[in-house]
Amino acid sequence: MKLLFDQNISHRIIKLLEADFLACDQIRRLKLENKSDKEIWTFAGQNNFVVVTFDADFYEFSNLYGHPPKIIWLRVGNNTTYEIAEVLIMKKQLINDFIEQDEFSCLEIQ
Repeated sequence: MKLLFDQNISHRIIKLLEADFLACDQIRRLKLENKSDKEIWTFAGQNNFVVVTFDADFYEFSNLYGHPPKIIWLRVGNNTTYEIAEVLIMKKQLINDFIEQDEFSCLEIQ
């Protein structure tokens, strides 16, 4: 599973998740930080990424356009990068199940 972290999530999360989520990347590392949300959406869909974000805009895109890409919408409040990584690791099976099924476009994690 390839996770693409939005620009509001630190690139440092990649190192914290590498054992559990093998193919992760972040907007800034891919030189996409000045792109619009729609351009990022398109890039993610074309490159088989699941977008991980705090941004409701991506949730709206998933409602309008479906998937790909799928969206993991983090609603966990203001947490550190380490705390966000812990939540994702704790929810790894849920995330895997979400990615494998075809019915839903967005997974909301609270």
